[in-house]
Amino acid sequence: MSQLNVMRAANYPRMPWKNGGGSTEEITRDAGTGLDGFGWRLSIADIGESGGFSTFAGYERVITVLQGEGMTLTVDGQNTRPLLPLDPFAFSGESQVSCTLLGGAIRDFNLIYAPNRYQARLQWGDGAQRFFSSAGALLIFSVAEALKVQIDGNAAHALGRHDCLQLSGNTGLLDVSVSGQCCVIELTAL
Repeated sequence: MSQLNVMRAANYPRMPWKNGGGSTEEITRDAGTGLDGFGWRLSIADIGESGGFSTFAGYERVITVLQGEGMTLTVDGQNTRPLLPLDPFAFSGESQVSCTLLGGAIRDFNLIYAPNRYQARLQWGDGAQRFFSSAGALLIFSVAEALKVQIDGNAAHALGRHDCLQLSGNTGLLDVSVSGQCCVIELTAL
């Protein structure tokens, strides 16, 4: 049986970075505690200065700048394109990564998942969208001040900026409508 939960940005717990260089607001995860045991995790990090990233061996990462001018990453010695707001970038959690901020502090959005346990799909959209999903876990993260999410024709859920709707335990085909700027993440256990 599926379970729906709306998480509010004001209630996200703050956790220290694995490398001790800052902190993250954890939005949600599938399991585990601290920085161990999860199959996937969503979070928001505040980056105040250029520097190194924590490594997550056995995981894949997708990072997206939410606020600020952006950054470039150096991943295993190779510089990326400039990562501007709402421009996702994927890399291995095992990579040696550092960032150079393009114009001051930023906030970023992170999906970290174990590819040997989950298949993941992440996409950003703006405006009215309708799609179908059979993913076991569906997450909709709002970057709009007001976002409406309707699943299978049921009552709409209202999300504010950086709120997240999570539907877990899905075993069917969901009919999903959203109106506003958001990120849709679909996770399917392997």
